[in-house]
Amino acid sequence: MKPRANAECEAQSASQPPQARGNHPPPAKLAVQGLTHRYAMRSPPAELTVLSGIDLEIPRGQFVCIIGESGCGKSTLLRMMAGLLVPSEGRVLHDGALVRGVRHELGFVFQQDAVFPWLTVEKNVAYGPKSRGVPKAERERLVAQWCDAVGLTAFRKAYPKQLSGGMRKRVDLARAYANAPDVLLMDEPFAALDVQTKAEMHDAVLELWRSTRKTVVFVTHDLDEAVFLSDAVVVLSSRPGRVHAIVQSTLPRPRTGETRVSDAFAAAKRTLWTTLQEARARPLAHAPSGAGETKRIDPPNARRDRPGRNNA
Repeated sequence: MKPRANAECEAQSASQPPQARGNHPPPAKLAVQGLTHRYAMRSPPAELTVLSGIDLEIPRGQFVCIIGESGCGKSTLLRMMAGLLVPSEGRVLHDGALVRGVRHELGFVFQQDAVFPWLTVEKNVAYGPKSRGVPKAERERLVAQWCDAVGLTAFRKAYPKQLSGGMRKRVDLARAYANAPDVLLMDEPFAALDVQTKAEMHDAVLELWRSTRKTVVFVTHDLDEAVFLSDAVVVLSSRPGRVHAIVQSTLPRPRTGETRVSDAFAAAKRTLWTTLQEARARPLAHAPSGAGETKRIDPPNARRDRPGRNNA
């Protein structure tokens, strides 16, 4: 597959050979190396390969979305990045260290509400720091900071049942950030929200990302969501999931309501849609010609330095 480029987006093929990156490429915040995963099926006994030969590097401070059709292994890949699952083959590295088991540096936000219904907002937010033995004064500072950051200061004493779906998601975000993650992994966290509330959550999560510059990896089925949020979108092929392409965004930041109705946004969505259809159409029996090569996501300055070029 040859890369396509337009004024808004560049789609980089997973089968394209790597471009020169200079002598000192930026270190990967997250690296996935030779990752393949299989699930054991009971009836009839068999193995189902959901991911195959994933090699991917995500730079520090990037907002990266992962898309692909249902069943291609997006959520499985995200859980392996978080240490929630162990791959059948390959490994995940965080700052060069092997990811083994759950660690607070790799925060996770689930699609379903993960708040504790018997705890108030402030106690939900304090739960992670308390579990790690953070002193009470520091916990209180963190609760105040992150409740304020997500607009829940007035609801600190409320219980989850007293909150709307969007507000409970704000609790999830505050709780994740209060636990001092280095990377935030989000699995379709806003899928159940209505369009207007989802747009408000997009603004909230981008403001948190802008203020903290944490690396974010975000799984979604929503192309508008992926285009609006991301620096780059990883497109997985049909099962078994492989990195079919990486679509680098050139939409300017900050992203606003005007971004959503711009010609640049529409063009970016068209590019992403076309790339996703190509990923779905790829024959499952054939691996991409570039399989085994590491797919690197360019940091923004590298994309500005090399306009119109792709890097697989």
